Amino acid sequence: MSKMFEITDKPISMEDIVKKVERREAGAITTFIGTVREFTKGKRTLYLKYEAYVPMAEKKLAEIGSEIKEKWPDAHVAISHRIGKLDIKDIAVVIAVSTPHRKDAYEANEYAIERIKQIVPIWKKEHWEDGDMWIGDQLETTSYPSGKPEGLE
Repeated sequence: MSKMFEITDKPISMEDIVKKVERREAGAITTFIGTVREFTKGKRTLYLKYEAYVPMAEKKLAEIGSEIKEKWPDAHVAISHRIGKLDIKDIAVVIAVSTPHRKDAYEANEYAIERIKQIVPIWKKEHWEDGDMWIGDQLETTSYPSGKPEGLE
């Protein structure tokens, strides 16, 4: 069986992630697709590079799945996040949530992306026309001059 929560260096297929949560009890499946945008705050991005401490990142994605199960017991969740070099319009993350009713699916999906940004150790390097920079954590509140939090390999 494929992983429900994974970090991958391969392109992500939204259809494959949705299939992981399809079931007869579901009346709704919501998806969130995070893609690489060309402009951020007026600055042109050429491409992004994501890195992650994969074992910890997958553990944290599964933790988010457990949190969702506590808040929305009927929800089924699958999350895939890509690492490596991503070009403009490439898919960086896909979250699929199925529930019996749509409101829970929307809420649980939004909860998942916000928690990814808060707790999953994934770092992003922006490559612009005039240089590059490690962004730090995904909330962009902590910078990591070395590209990663201190203490991680």
